Amino acid sequence: MILKKLVVGPLNTNCYLVWCEETKETAIIDPGFNSTKTLAKIKRLIDDFKLSVKFIINTHGHLDHTCGDLLIKKITDAAIAIHEEDAYMLTEISPWSFLGLEPPKTSPDLTLSDGDIISVGSLEFEVLHTPGHTMGSICLKHGKILFSGDTLFAGSIGRIDLPESSEEKMRNSIRKLMVLPDNIVVYPGHGPKTTIGSEKALNPYVKIFLGI
Repeated sequence: MILKKLVVGPLNTNCYLVWCEETKETAIIDPGFNSTKTLAKIKRLIDDFKLSVKFIINTHGHLDHTCGDLLIKKITDAAIAIHEEDAYMLTEISPWSFLGLEPPKTSPDLTLSDGDIISVGSLEFEVLHTPGHTMGSICLKHGKILFSGDTLFAGSIGRIDLPESSEEKMRNSIRKLMVLPDNIVVYPGHGPKTTIGSEKALNPYVKIFLGI
């Protein structure tokens, strides 16, 4: 697997391009941008590496992770995928609009559920439903790599004080992630990468939720 990270949009969202080295099939995770400059940068990557973008995957429905969906779809014809419980956010006006972000105003091509497998060339990504930040938040697991969206960050977790959030569900989701092996490398929706082991040992929110 080849992985490229771009930090995009007003909230410094991590947008990931991941592709199969053999087939060049690609998934773009969380294109949370609305600038033509960023779009041009992504298009250059697609052209330079001769990528075939198969999926645009949203880890959840907030605009800072989804507002570039349609921009990418127009240049790649890739399928937009999001968990079924957050699909409505792709078309509804959001509180995040004050940042100058607008929803892509399109229905998803694929709605996801816990346990689904997304195939990108020879790569397989398992969908882990991890509600809490939103009801449809997901993580994507491939081998020893986890894309955690806004569920888990280095030293923190996603906000649970929003109308679509739930502290109880976040607690259960964090517990679900913490049974993964310590050597899993976590690529979050914002900030630096980390590992499951580091978050078990150092993340104060994880410690509270695990009761340790």
